[in-house]
Amino acid sequence: MDNNASPSPLALVTGAAGGIGREVVQRLRHRGWRVAAVGRTAQRLESVEADARIVADTSEPEGAQGAIQRCVESLGGPPACLAHCVGSTLIAPLHRSTEAQIREVMRANLDSAVFMLKAWIEAMRAQEMQGAAVLASSVVSRIGVANHEVIAAAKGGIEALVRSAAATYAAAGLRINAVAPGMTDTPMTAPMLRQELMRTAAGKQYPLGGVQTAGEVADVMAWLLGEQASRITGQVIAVDGGFTTIRPLVK
Repeated sequence: MDNNASPSPLALVTGAAGGIGREVVQRLRHRGWRVAAVGRTAQRLESVEADARIVADTSEPEGAQGAIQRCVESLGGPPACLAHCVGSTLIAPLHRSTEAQIREVMRANLDSAVFMLKAWIEAMRAQEMQGAAVLASSVVSRIGVANHEVIAAAKGGIEALVRSAAATYAAAGLRINAVAPGMTDTPMTAPMLRQELMRTAAGKQYPLGGVQTAGEVADVMAWLLGEQASRITGQVIAVDGGFTTIRPLVK
């Protein structure tokens, strides 16, 4: 054993029990990284193979800060990389969205992104560390999709957060990006995709066809955290089969 060998990279993945978060954990560990998996309930985290499992509500400042502190205590340091995969959705027109629904979507998506990114940045600055973070947006923040007003507003806030934070902390060596997935096959979308007719109709919306897997989104998120993306910051990469930018030839 080489006692002088550098420790493997350390990452923190929030929403780790969800479809995309679970896949990100697997990919980072496959690279030999140490990973702290964060979720709201211990029961859902039990099946996530990680170096540390942390129960925390990252939509609250104390929960986000606590997740970082637990990572330090469990794995010996703050995570140089953050994959924030927490999120929810709401498919309803604005006039049928209740105040409780609106506040919950903002809490789960925008609040959690702001507080988790803030906690991570503070930890990086305290240790004068460089690192990378990737957050989760959505195609509905990049192109108007009917009946998605509330989630589009929340995810649009995340994209603005990414660009501004990337500008602020670039000089400190912190890279901050996001992915904007289209319809993805996860436990959250399972009720919509369970019927083959609905799955087929959803897939026809995308120029490349079909519904993408959580692993395909996780591949891009993991890549953005790695050295191969060392010159990329302040970007939102759409993982959407071309949905937001191209229209195929009509045949």
